[in-house]
Amino acid sequence: MRVGVVTFPGSLDDRDALRAVRLAGGTPVPLWHGTHDLEGVDALILPGGFSYGDYLRCGAIAAHSPIMSEVVSEAKKGLPILGICNGFQILVEAGLLPGGLVRNDHGDFICRDQKLRVENTETAWTSGYELHQEIVIPLKNGEGGFIADDESLKRIEGESLVAFRYLEVNPNGSAHDIAGLRNETGRIVGLMPHPEHAVEAGFGPDTDVAMKSGTDGLAMFQSVLTQVVNA
Repeated sequence: MRVGVVTFPGSLDDRDALRAVRLAGGTPVPLWHGTHDLEGVDALILPGGFSYGDYLRCGAIAAHSPIMSEVVSEAKKGLPILGICNGFQILVEAGLLPGGLVRNDHGDFICRDQKLRVENTETAWTSGYELHQEIVIPLKNGEGGFIADDESLKRIEGESLVAFRYLEVNPNGSAHDIAGLRNETGRIVGLMPHPEHAVEAGFGPDTDVAMKSGTDGLAMFQSVLTQVVNA
């Protein structure tokens, strides 16, 4: 299956996302923000980084890149899309996911191995996990605090749109400990932590199983391959 990864000016983790797709068994397809061609991919990833230097608001300018008109159009048709960190911010700015992402409540950039709980497995990107499974993947952001008004939060919780929730530590002041969301169809998922940095044993977060650890993010990329095959 062909999974596209869009590179924006300032993208930082696009190559890591392409590598994660390959390790999961898919065919990675690099895409450029300035085109209108998704090259017929079966799924799409908006990677982490600092698109356009995070000027104006994180993800705000990238949400209006030429390729995003095709992304929004295909999203409405059901194309599976994963937004990671800055990609999550772009999905929110493009109106594909609710709420907003603001400066961390402590004002500092944070980089840590973060424990998460999988809150929903009925998505194209989380079906490979067990419901309420606890995973550890890296987190690195300065503007990762999720916000929404009370009515939106009620809808998000009531419609089970939370995909991932922070455990033990809320690293950025996100409302309801929300680390990631899904849309109503489950085809679109966005999260602040970085699953692409936890796809190969010994190179991701360290745990008690030492060099055998660090692969908790791999199932996210494997999930979408299974979903696309079975679609």
